[in-house]
Amino acid sequence: MKRRSRHGGFAFVPAADGMDRQACMDTALRLLDASSRSTGAMRERLGERGFEAEVIESVMDRLAELGYMDDAAVGRSLMRSCLHKHMGEQGVRHTLLRKGVARSCVDAVIAQGRDEGLFEQSAWELGQTVAAKTRGMERQARLRRFWSAGARKGHGSADLRRVADELFAA
Repeated sequence: MKRRSRHGGFAFVPAADGMDRQACMDTALRLLDASSRSTGAMRERLGERGFEAEVIESVMDRLAELGYMDDAAVGRSLMRSCLHKHMGEQGVRHTLLRKGVARSCVDAVIAQGRDEGLFEQSAWELGQTVAAKTRGMERQARLRRFWSAGARKGHGSADLRRVADELFAA
């Protein structure tokens, strides 16, 4: 029985034998060939295809041993993508957890980004974007739009306040 993807992509055939380790490994490698995945996302995808939990764990251990599964690298890549969208610390954290990156890796990636000042830089870039788009509007409207955008993207109030005080000064 074939199952179609909601998004109209390629259909996949559920595992004929949920205990077939080689079929699970082949499926995992095929999934990794399409895009890098976190361990959580890979476990979920293999489970959707009907493989048993112990087979999935065995395959995941082997993939990690071979260096194919690296949550830290996936986390850094996802963080770069989020920062490109001007997201803040909480927004990045939420995205990484939603994508199945291990919590310990999320904490390490977030701490590294905070130490490097990436979230503050992202807040400044967001502020410059909002300032350019709202040029000519009243100061209160510009501030409201900036604070709304910052909150939606997961920026902290301290970062937003510093940016607002400088970019939207009267």
